[in-house]
Amino acid sequence: MGLVAVAAPAQAAVSCQVTYTKAWDNGSGFGANINITNTGDPLTSWSLTWTWPGNQGGIQGWSANYSQSGQNVTATSLSYNGSLATGASTGIGFNGSYSGTNTNPSNFAINGVSCGGTTPTVSLVVSPTSVSVPEGGTATYAVRLSAQPTGNVTVATTAGSGDTNLTVSSGASLTFTTSNWNTNQNVTLAAAEDSDTTNGTRPFTVAASGLSSVTVNATEADNDSTTTQSLVVSSTSVSVPEGGTATYTVRLAAQPSGNVTVTNTAGSGDTNITVSSGGSLTFTTGNWSTPQTVTLAAAEDSDTTAGTRPITVASSGLTSVTVTATEADNDGGTGGPRADNPYSGAGVYVNPQWRAAALAEPGGSRIANQPTGVWFDRISALTGNGSPTTGSMGLADHLDQAVIQDAANGSAPMVIQIVVYNLPGRDCAALASNGELGPTELPRYKSEYIDPMAAILARPAYANLRIVAIIEIDSLPNLVTNVGGRATATAMCDTMLANRGYVEGVGYALAKLGAVPNVYNYIDAAHHGWVGWDDNFGATANMMFSAATASGSTAANVHGFITNTANTSALTEPYVGTVTEQLRQTTWIDWNRYNDELTFAQAFRSRLIQSGFSSSIGMLIDTSRNGWGNCVQTPCQPTQATRPTAASTSTDPNTFVNQSRIDRRIHKGNWCNQAGAGLGERPRAAPATGIDAYVWIKPPGESDGSSSLIPNDEGKGFDRMCDPTYTGNARNGNSMSGALPNAPVSGHWFSAQFQQLMANAYPPLS
Repeated sequence: MGLVAVAAPAQAAVSCQVTYTKAWDNGSGFGANINITNTGDPLTSWSLTWTWPGNQGGIQGWSANYSQSGQNVTATSLSYNGSLATGASTGIGFNGSYSGTNTNPSNFAINGVSCGGTTPTVSLVVSPTSVSVPEGGTATYAVRLSAQPTGNVTVATTAGSGDTNLTVSSGASLTFTTSNWNTNQNVTLAAAEDSDTTNGTRPFTVAASGLSSVTVNATEADNDSTTTQSLVVSSTSVSVPEGGTATYTVRLAAQPSGNVTVTNTAGSGDTNITVSSGGSLTFTTGNWSTPQTVTLAAAEDSDTTAGTRPITVASSGLTSVTVTATEADNDGGTGGPRADNPYSGAGVYVNPQWRAAALAEPGGSRIANQPTGVWFDRISALTGNGSPTTGSMGLADHLDQAVIQDAANGSAPMVIQIVVYNLPGRDCAALASNGELGPTELPRYKSEYIDPMAAILARPAYANLRIVAIIEIDSLPNLVTNVGGRATATAMCDTMLANRGYVEGVGYALAKLGAVPNVYNYIDAAHHGWVGWDDNFGATANMMFSAATASGSTAANVHGFITNTANTSALTEPYVGTVTEQLRQTTWIDWNRYNDELTFAQAFRSRLIQSGFSSSIGMLIDTSRNGWGNCVQTPCQPTQATRPTAASTSTDPNTFVNQSRIDRRIHKGNWCNQAGAGLGERPRAAPATGIDAYVWIKPPGESDGSSSLIPNDEGKGFDRMCDPTYTGNARNGNSMSGALPNAPVSGHWFSAQFQQLMANAYPPLS
């Protein structure tokens, strides 16, 4: 019998590129992001392997199935990211532990074939690049590297041609190492006193060998441009802790011809508040521009009143300035009766740091006084390291400022909105908002995050505030929609469902924060384009009741729910109208029973009550980026929204919906830095039945996630849904991501997004 030659089956030619980036490292634990690029034939699945050079292990990862034997690690693809076309990339990541050294692995292979490795491009990150330096004073900017270098990097700042009164005071030479590369170091510029009236400028070049330089443009804030003398007081509202002290500073606006005496005198009011030091200050022709400190003290008392007293700053011949001092009482104010709707009749806290960022943007003054949420997305955020004008403010810093704003708010109460956002294994379906805690670190979440937060909120000094706590964005809906055999499932969501980390964590937060009488807990309830389908609607409501009754909590700890947080779903769709059975079949609505946030929030409230929550619960809707208004620039940019002005006349259902809808996203599953979005309704109380308030919980201008991989020490990964070139996955119908380009890490300031939101605002900005 003759032999028949059988051709061997064709095998895909594997070629790959792998980038490994360490996201954080605390000496015993660490996190890493891995980007895999297929440079060979298309793959239908992949298995990534590497060998640890040291004693690393304990992997808890996402976007792949992980196993480890000795020092050898294998990460295999999941159903949604196994197919990689030629040139396509996917990102995975994990948290792990180690002892000894933590050297990066380098011997990666895909399906047994060694991959080329890439080192993240190192560049200079400088912020800001425009600095105003007060004449006779100083100003700073920060420098860091964008990625971990292979060795020490020296960064030099040199002055260019221009106003020679502007000089580098400190930080002319900075050294970054393999461990401190992502820690900001400051460069201080000084502006010498002069007699001209010109706001001189001078460029400063920030440079390091082999890296592209960055130019910082410095402008002298001249103080000789006017002959009018005046008093310059650093703050006209000061919170003085009972039993403690607080300060403000005073200087003159211009050089005097001789000595000037400035007095600080307490007026009528709470006599427990006194001027402790600095009651009389002397300014000369030499020290007139140097701020001098006035210290106020508040004596201990037994009342529960946050008393106030005016302090008059005065000098002969000059207009006096009044500083309002408010005692931060520590004897436990009553806070008044608990409100059914905490927003009714109340002022809402304006974050001074967000306000400053908004004011620094062209046109930003139009919205800079709007209240926004304050996000606490890691343990260190609770303490912060600065003040309202510098550094990062901690929880107590914001509460202190809210007390000051409350004192200036007359008899109306004051609401402050905080976002509780640090669950273990956080946001199991979106890498851009992953957090610092691994999936098994529920004990740390309780003891290092929630317990300290509750202790701060319970301080007597804050008893008169209404504290709205937004509980764990995106967590509980993920346990319904992204688990099990669904096409949208992820391994990390399956893990968090199985270990009950989300359910127990949310329950614990509700119990601890709910025990503080003036805290109002609102659980995040996703949005209509996530939960509005029949399979998700009731199951999500039931999941929330399970969490509300876990870890010793009861449903009474839940004051309400919030929808559309950080999302762009339209508030109403007036031109599409009621979702009929015919419209449910369209591609955009896709069998959802809801097509806007207002009808969804009202219906979901009823379903939550059916699941066991009180009939008094209220809903919040985040309208910070769901306006989708007509752009005001000419010509209108392709990425900007064009708002319909009437219903379509088409008889084709798909055409009718697409021409009539306000929401201009490519797909309802798109969520990251959406091109064309605009500011929505301004924050206001009780706008509709069952709705406690429209709010801006996601501060406009804060990024949803980076457009490409950016190493960071915040535990935040890179999600392809933030990449404008990404062609999608099962969660967005394999559609383009619709994301803006050049976005920074989530939570960081994104000027282009802020400008787009203002341009597309609806109602429009005046």
